[in-house]
Amino acid sequence: MKTRYRLFRRGNRGGALYCVDTKTGKRASLQTSNEDEARQIIEAKNQAERQPVLNLQIAKAYLAGTDSGISQRTWQQALEALTASKRGANQRRWQCAANDKAYDQIRHRVIIETQADILLKVLREGTVSTNIYLRRLHNFSVDMNWLPWLIIPKRQWPEIKFKEKRGITREEHQKIVAGESNAELRDYYELLWQLGGSQTDMASLRGEDIDWTNHTISYARMKTGSQAMIRFGDSVAQILQRRPATGYLFPQIVQWKESDRAKAFIRRLRLVGVSGVSLHSYRYAWAERARTCGFPERFAQEALGHGSKAVARAYAKKAKVLVPCLEEYEQKVVHLTNVPRTEDGRERQAVSA
Repeated sequence: MKTRYRLFRRGNRGGALYCVDTKTGKRASLQTSNEDEARQIIEAKNQAERQPVLNLQIAKAYLAGTDSGISQRTWQQALEALTASKRGANQRRWQCAANDKAYDQIRHRVIIETQADILLKVLREGTVSTNIYLRRLHNFSVDMNWLPWLIIPKRQWPEIKFKEKRGITREEHQKIVAGESNAELRDYYELLWQLGGSQTDMASLRGEDIDWTNHTISYARMKTGSQAMIRFGDSVAQILQRRPATGYLFPQIVQWKESDRAKAFIRRLRLVGVSGVSLHSYRYAWAERARTCGFPERFAQEALGHGSKAVARAYAKKAKVLVPCLEEYEQKVVHLTNVPRTEDGRERQAVSA
């Protein structure tokens, strides 16, 4: 193993003694003119440098017994493996995330040789997206045993701080659809408002997804593959009746990329003077409306296709719930309790004289 530090004397005998770093070329004064002391300091610095490297080489030798590629596997290879494990929209998101310039600092660095300060530097220079995807990449490497230990403990990762998100208000939605001349886009925005689906899921709906007998729409979510089922009323029925009975309901919009749909929506927002929202805000709006009117949480979770209550509550957290007066609510309950009922539990109808 090459020695990193060496002794250097400036001038002739009796000159100042320095430590030279052969890796960086920098010199540092040893603060002594005694050559024996200087050599001991140099040896101590080389020993401190040599031991961690030696320990890492020994660890590599042991780990190579179970995984021959562990000593050469880089973060770029881990990124490619993780991206390949995804499908559809998730895979496209990972492909986009992999192009983040912040990853250039670790892209070709061997995973097990990576220090925590390097990952923290990537996080500082990156964005919220960098934090999210690097965290997942780190955990993926641990799960695959490509990383035998956590580089950054779970509790020490920087907090993820998202931009403020909100739902579209009813007034904003009415402005958006009021002047939309494209009938297909207008129906598309109306369906987003009524069903609260993601922009890709709604654009990909087919006539075959509609059960007219039970007034339900059932589809598999593009993002998770989970099944979402939602009942619809008369307003949605009118929209669906204007769309094709078979095949895609929105044959033009379904061919657009997500970015194309987003750009079209942004242009519409500028025309009507609305800001601070996106197509995804329709999901927030639906969740907020459901909570405001007292729609059961488990039904809202099922309708939006959310896998957990935590996600469902995050979407509806800005809902303004009007809590009824306890006195009036109590009187209503007492009234319903005292209403005469038949044996099967229905209200007994008053018989007129």
